[in-house]
Amino acid sequence: MALLRIAVPNKGSLSQSASEILRESGYRQRDDARQLTLTDAENGVEFFYLRPRDIAVYVGEGTLDVGITGRDLLRDSGAKAEEVRGLGFGRSRFRFAGPQGSFTDLAQLEGLRIATSYVGIVRSFLEERGIEATVIRLDGAVETSIQLGVADVIADVVETGSTLRQAGLEIFGETILDSEAVLITRSATAEVSAADGFEVFRRRVEGVLVARSYVMMDYDIPTDRVTDAVRLTPGIESPTVSPLHREGWSAVRAMVPRDGAQRLMDELFGIGARGILLTDIHACRL
Repeated sequence: MALLRIAVPNKGSLSQSASEILRESGYRQRDDARQLTLTDAENGVEFFYLRPRDIAVYVGEGTLDVGITGRDLLRDSGAKAEEVRGLGFGRSRFRFAGPQGSFTDLAQLEGLRIATSYVGIVRSFLEERGIEATVIRLDGAVETSIQLGVADVIADVVETGSTLRQAGLEIFGETILDSEAVLITRSATAEVSAADGFEVFRRRVEGVLVARSYVMMDYDIPTDRVTDAVRLTPGIESPTVSPLHREGWSAVRAMVPRDGAQRLMDELFGIGARGILLTDIHACRL
């Protein structure tokens, strides 16, 4: 059986988190950042460590089967690859920004010069809204382009906005794109990928993502309050309820969302639950 060929970011903000999720999914990962490929024959995969901006192109052309990259890089590439699912890390937001007090509406972009590192995304955004403007490609540090007279407006990643304020800029208009790390495959080739082990790979990764979002909750509860308790902890499909040696008491186990788990413990305690425990889940299959 052919190995599933997977592209992984070799550096940048996505690299470490991508390798972490792959390790948690049971795959070997490189120990040396200079290593360009790694074969994990036991798990039927081969990893290629590439520039994040190139990954969508390799996957879209069919050179590699699967990739992890940013949604922004996928959209900007124009490659024949498609997003399978978000991975929950590497989040970023793209916005327009201009000199403070100068812009309030996207219609004001008509006829202006816009500097960005993501020409494909910005051009598509403007075309969808019927706005004609000149989009100028710059590789990083686009904030200075207005001061230097290269552009009238910029389109860039915005986190806290502090860098923009230091440059005398402010954001305006709607968000261009909400981005995060995504799992991608070639467009219209899901069947081929599945045959080469993609479905196993996808299930492993999804199992880790679910495990990161949930915890296992165990508690003891008077049997006459089990119905009330189960309403609070319905689990993924259904909780496990078992009788305890102590007469009139039952043990309950259920997966619950990590967010809000402490509040849930308080509510369970309030209806009589005791011995309430939370346990991390490292991986799962649902």
